[in-house]
Amino acid sequence: MSPRARSWTVLLLPPAAWFLFEQGLSHVLHRRCGLIGIGLAWGVASLAMCAAAGRGAWSLTRKDGAPADRWLAQLALAVAGIFALAISFQTLAIMMVPPCVR
Repeated sequence: MSPRARSWTVLLLPPAAWFLFEQGLSHVLHRRCGLIGIGLAWGVASLAMCAAAGRGAWSLTRKDGAPADRWLAQLALAVAGIFALAISFQTLAIMMVPPCVR
């Protein structure tokens, strides 16, 4: 895969992980609200995806790449951190507030 394609991949992976966490877990918990443990597991898996994107972006920030690709990789590092923070807070909220409370 080219550096530009990898840069775009690591840039788009954290928002995709967050969206799947939000919508997928919401769908599961609306069907069966007693599955609280899946919220923690799904949150950890989503955080792992953000960490993988951050690690991939870190390796692309070297000086030997094209300036646009390095800029995308640096942006991907920031995006991975922001979405990891959002996923962390939402996972903590799932653990604090039971999903069956309506």
